[in-house]
Amino acid sequence: MQRRVCATGVIAAMAFLMAAHVSGPARAQDGTDWITKFPREPMPVTAWPSGKKVAVSFVLFVEEFGFGQGPVLRPDLATRNPDLVNEAFRQYAITLGNLRAGRLFKELDVPLSIVLNAAFVPAHPTVWKEFRAAQPTAPIVAHGINNTNDMLPLGRGLAEQKAYIRRTLDSIASTTGVRPTGWSSPSVYSNADTMQAMAAEGVTYNIDQMDSDFISRLKTPDGPLVLLPYPTVTVDMGQFLARMKSPTEIETLWSDYIGELSREARVDPSGQATTVVIGLHPFVIGTPDGAAAMRRLLERVKTDDRVWLTDTEALLKAASSK
Repeated sequence: MQRRVCATGVIAAMAFLMAAHVSGPARAQDGTDWITKFPREPMPVTAWPSGKKVAVSFVLFVEEFGFGQGPVLRPDLATRNPDLVNEAFRQYAITLGNLRAGRLFKELDVPLSIVLNAAFVPAHPTVWKEFRAAQPTAPIVAHGINNTNDMLPLGRGLAEQKAYIRRTLDSIASTTGVRPTGWSSPSVYSNADTMQAMAAEGVTYNIDQMDSDFISRLKTPDGPLVLLPYPTVTVDMGQFLARMKSPTEIETLWSDYIGELSREARVDPSGQATTVVIGLHPFVIGTPDGAAAMRRLLERVKTDDRVWLTDTEALLKAASSK
């Protein structure tokens, strides 16, 4: 009798663990969002188009900083005035890096999404024209006005955030002919008011979510907002500048990240389909060595039959249809 009770207990425990494994991702996103305190619910996806299990979307940050502002490659020289070394680092990315990245993705026929500061096009119209010619249909994700001194007015109320987002969307629409429905907060710095303001101004999705492998939906007082996963560790800029990783090292990181998601899908084919939006910057993958690393990665990932290379809008459409 005792042996039978023990066996029953083991079976019950195993069943509980299996249920926890299956529903774990959903439970982690079902309830109240830990940042905004708004309701957040999972958007379960069994498989992506053609039965793929891992959706990968590369987004290129096309940004404007202004002279003397922006990313610094050589902190030891940043006190110089003018700081020509770091300014050249930024200028190369703007005038050459963006163009090289656009051509690379076109050549390899891999979807790309553009995360765009509204101030970029007026500041660099010739660069934008050439870049857009290489990526004429790439979705545009709004990224605020610029990345230094005209960012989200956090802490100044919902009305000001709505006005800022509206100004950003209007500006991008007037210079590119496209009114974005996606949003990425400058420097991934937002709050609950930002999320509500996005929904109020017609934004349907964002890539500020950095805590998951799964798509979810945030229920703001002004409407729903789909959150596309944008993991911190996959963003090349932080790896390159803060952790001093070379493009080849970042290539390995990306390959391992995508490869492990693919392996998990192979081991558990009935599990939820996963998603990763990978942030690219022309300072990293727009240099010749960065482009070489990016090329190797894309050629490798294209051979994985479990991976769906897509853009943010196609990803949103596929998730919303499930």
